[in-house]
Amino acid sequence: MTVNAVGVDVSNGHSTVAVLHPLGEAAALPFEVSHTPDGLKALAERLKGYDGETRVILEHTGRYYESIANALYENGLWVSAVNPLLVKEYGA
Repeated sequence: MTVNAVGVDVSNGHSTVAVLHPLGEAAALPFEVSHTPDGLKALAERLKGYDGETRVILEHTGRYYESIANALYENGLWVSAVNPLLVKEYGA
């Protein structure tokens, strides 16, 4: 099964999104999405358009991540919010 990896750098009101196919092949150049209903709907549709399963990882930053995580989950995407401090310390 093909699994696409989506990384989301969350900010206040917008996020930067990167999508990788298996083996690290870029599916698209990183792009920005606004946290508006239309922006999040367009993001969900775009991510659902890739072949295979798509898994989204985003940083748990205050409450900024909630709107994007909820919108993607409600559109049937696999979503995981992680603490950025734990990710930073993982390599240590």
